[in-house]
Amino acid sequence: MWPFSSSRRSASAGERRVPRDLALEDAPWSPYADLDDDDDLAYRPRGPRQPSYLPPAPPRRTTLRGRIWDRIAARGWLWWFGRISAAVALVFILLVAWLAITAPLSKSLQPIAAPQVTLLAADGTPIARKGAVVGEPVVVADLPPHVVEAFLAIEDRRFYSHWGVDPRGIARAALTGTGGGSTITQQLAKFTFLSPERTLTRKAREALIAFWLEAWLTKDEILERYLSNAYFGDNMYGLRAASLHYFFRKPENLKPEQAAMLAGLLQAPSRLAPTRNPDLAAARFMLVKNAMVAAGYITQGEADAMNVPKLDVREREEIPTGTYFADWALPQAQASGAEAYASRTITTTLDSRLQNIARRVTERAPLGSAQVALVAMRPNGEVVAMIGGKDYGQSPFNRATQARRQPGSTFKLFVYLAALRAGWHPGDTVDNTEFTTGSYRPGNAGGHYSPTITLADAFAQSSNVAAVRLAQEVGIDAVIETARDLGVTSDLPAGDPSLALGTSTMTLLELTSAYAGVAGNAFPVEAHAFPEEEEGWFDWLWNGKSSLGFGDREEMETLLRGAINSGTGRAAMLSGPNFGKTGTTQDNRDALFVGYAGEGDDRLVVGVWIGNDDNSPLDGVHGGGLPARIWRDFMTSAIAGQGVPAREIPRPDPSGPVQPLDVPTDGEFPMGDGTRLIIRDGEAVIVSDVDGVPVEATIGDGSLSVDIDEEAVARRLVEGARQQAAERLEDARQQGERAIDNAREPPAESGAGP
Repeated sequence: MWPFSSSRRSASAGERRVPRDLALEDAPWSPYADLDDDDDLAYRPRGPRQPSYLPPAPPRRTTLRGRIWDRIAARGWLWWFGRISAAVALVFILLVAWLAITAPLSKSLQPIAAPQVTLLAADGTPIARKGAVVGEPVVVADLPPHVVEAFLAIEDRRFYSHWGVDPRGIARAALTGTGGGSTITQQLAKFTFLSPERTLTRKAREALIAFWLEAWLTKDEILERYLSNAYFGDNMYGLRAASLHYFFRKPENLKPEQAAMLAGLLQAPSRLAPTRNPDLAAARFMLVKNAMVAAGYITQGEADAMNVPKLDVREREEIPTGTYFADWALPQAQASGAEAYASRTITTTLDSRLQNIARRVTERAPLGSAQVALVAMRPNGEVVAMIGGKDYGQSPFNRATQARRQPGSTFKLFVYLAALRAGWHPGDTVDNTEFTTGSYRPGNAGGHYSPTITLADAFAQSSNVAAVRLAQEVGIDAVIETARDLGVTSDLPAGDPSLALGTSTMTLLELTSAYAGVAGNAFPVEAHAFPEEEEGWFDWLWNGKSSLGFGDREEMETLLRGAINSGTGRAAMLSGPNFGKTGTTQDNRDALFVGYAGEGDDRLVVGVWIGNDDNSPLDGVHGGGLPARIWRDFMTSAIAGQGVPAREIPRPDPSGPVQPLDVPTDGEFPMGDGTRLIIRDGEAVIVSDVDGVPVEATIGDGSLSVDIDEEAVARRLVEGARQQAAERLEDARQQGERAIDNAREPPAESGAGP
């Protein structure tokens, strides 16, 4: 039997316990140590018993706060200080690692502003200049000591001795007003990595990045990146750009007073620029001199000998900062050279002759309050002319590339091309009767219908009911697939029967690019502003472009030719091959004409749109009217002298139901070369254009009267005289600048000059 089987035996055993057993019972590792004499089942924390000769232990705290303080007291303050210090060091290491990933050092080498880009037309004519003037980086070792000292004296006198943050410098700046509160390293961190907001959080991040830059870069590298990126006013970034702009000197050749002037600009570049506020710049220059004396860089006598430097700002040729074409092209140019410091000059695809033609034909069009857009491109997508509105100065919104409007009947290109690809032919017929059932009942303009109509006549007359039924026959999905193949990326809702009539929205540039795919028989076409490298045969094989079969393309061009020669686009008729389609949306809110003409490499694809920005209806303007005439006037001048063969104007075929169903007839007949014959009220009016001056000759009742726009003649004469005077003044200015430059040119050893 076990000795603990009864209390009696346990008690007798306890009476016989020796001191050695008592000591074992009191040991912390003994199985008896945690047992209470009064209650064998009570639990006590393990540990040595309180000897009887010591005062009783303080009672254990029961609150959470009390227990936390007990734990802190038990560990000791030194133990906790070591643990907290280790945690702070770990967090700092993690932050530095995070900065190395999210804010790489290479970013401090990039210019903080987009460098200046000058765009040229294909013939070298400057189009636009935009962006900051960013100079090439400087090297501290190549700069004279007085250049570096001027910046250190006014911005960060203890630059070479602190670790990125200078408490002494902050205190001195607060007390004396000289020296920046932020170090040069902090300023580099601020304008390279951070936003300009003024918050404690940003200041903390700025200090942290400053420590990080100091750990990874040398002092000279930090100073070089700072001087190469700092803003000096007048759109000049970097010391090199500023020294050339204000003093026409390289930074390596700056005089002490010139360096002091530039160093003073950094506090408020826009306000202190000497070209704008010479008095403020001079006052700041005096402060920099005093700071250089206080720092021990120069003596008071040397400072007194330094006078306010004279500026040498060379005027540049005035080039507009933006045009409709430039605003579209510049983002592409800037993206291709985002990390470049130097200003760049890039040649575009714009043809200055064609751009002038586009400007002229849109300016003289009777638009009223409506806006106009025009895009001209080659079949490969090279944009050669662009008009985004009536006046860029009043509204830079580009209606050719940004406005999303309904294309109207010009969208029927995709419907009929989908049918041709499905096996239909221009001679096939489709139902042309009025819709009398169903929730969607489109109608033909003018209410003209027939039992059936051929595809050729339906396309020429722009029959709406025929287009909807044809889309239903081939399937809306096939129409959408054809549009996608030709490069249309805008939303095209499947299952919507009105899609066939151009109710979805897209830009004029996107629509014209699709027509370019048909013109060049290579699609999709991506409109671009810069010349692309000519493809080799291997690249051509794998460029992913598609093309139409010979029969499909020939039949599509038959439809497009018929729309001009015998359909709604007769006002756009040329003396040579011409292909196009009119478009007019509901309530005449949009009027369009898109087409192409010319031969071979000289072929041009042009889209014209007219509408109101508020989408209100136009006053009697339709696709076959003013847009078609603008298209014709542009094409007539654009392809003149390019070998377009003369072609007899076809006469209407009286045997068929050839009636322009989406526009009313206006009794106007093109006669070629921009001349039109208008029959009205028994009179014949011949309208032509003589060297840009509109002329009207009216024949009626045996008399002839000629009406010449005298204001246009006067404007023409004034423009000619102004252009000649401008050319002469430009020649004289260039000769004068060359003479001044030759007179100012010092000997090579003097170091002056850029």
